Amino acid sequence: MSDEQAIRDLVATWMAATRDGDVDTVLGLMTDDAVFLTHGRPPMTKSDFAKAAEGQARGKAPKFDGHSEMLEIQVLGDWAFMRTRLSVTATPPDGSPPTRREGHTLTLLRKDNGRWKLARDANLLAPVA
Repeated sequence: MSDEQAIRDLVATWMAATRDGDVDTVLGLMTDDAVFLTHGRPPMTKSDFAKAAEGQARGKAPKFDGHSEMLEIQVLGDWAFMRTRLSVTATPPDGSPPTRREGHTLTLLRKDNGRWKLARDANLLAPVA
C-alpha cells in the first residue's frame, strides 16, 4: 500500500471511530507526543484529548459526526503533511440542537513502528450558522 493510501485509510478510520465513540482506536492513531492546536484554546496533548474523549465514551459528551475532504498530501520520508477541509457536527446528549463547525486543517503525520500516525494538528474550524 502506498503512503498516501495509508494516510487516507488513517483518516477514514479516525472519522469512523470518532462517529462510533471508539476512543481507543482514535488514540491509537496518534503519536504519544501528539499536539492539537485550535482557535482560542491552549494546545491540547494526547493525554488532554484522552480525558476529553472519556466523556464521550460514557455518553456524557456530544456525539460527533463529520466529513474530511483531502486537499493535499505530501510525504517527506518518515514525515508527511496533509491539508483538509473538515466539517464536524456535535450532537449534545441532552437533546439540545447540534452545532456544526467547518474549516481547514493542517496535519503533520509521522511513521511510528511502520504506521502513519497523527503527530500535530492545527485546525481553523469555525461555527456554521
